Amino acid sequence: MPLISTALLHQGPIIRLHEDTVEFPDGSTGTLDIVRHPGASAIVPMLDDPSSLDPRVLLIRQFRHAVGGWIWEIPAGRLDAGEKEHPERAAARELTEETGYTAARLERLTSIVTTPGFSDEIIHLFLATGLTPGQHHREQDEFMEMHEVRWSEAMRMARSGGIRDAKTLVGLMMVDGRR
Repeated sequence: MPLISTALLHQGPIIRLHEDTVEFPDGSTGTLDIVRHPGASAIVPMLDDPSSLDPRVLLIRQFRHAVGGWIWEIPAGRLDAGEKEHPERAAARELTEETGYTAARLERLTSIVTTPGFSDEIIHLFLATGLTPGQHHREQDEFMEMHEVRWSEAMRMARSGGIRDAKTLVGLMMVDGRR
């Protein structure tokens, strides 16, 4: 869709809101509100060999104001400058910052567009194995609890609606497909 013009409506510490005037595929034009996001990486951290019978996965229960409370997630965070071409760096950094764990191996699972109707955010998903515990370094606005969850329980939570976060659901399903 060819961009005719763009106007910055708001710039915050994480996102920018633009009003874009575009040409649609039929030749008509219109305006769209677009949230520009630097992108993110998210990690499915496996505490045991993913191919074992009922391995443990590390899930986070995190307070999210935007959705009105606590939700289950995998560790994740936005890409810093210079990480757009190397999202695995952000994955390794965010895993350590949020959980304290470092991974011997990070395997790329996929990349997803989160809300393509109004945002350009892309989240890169990784599987982390060979975890070594350490000290987390969470940001001031990150309120979270870590939980070791058996794979069978994580899948039950995903099927029952206990896990509602899209990146977490996709990450878990990608790993489950490999198991």
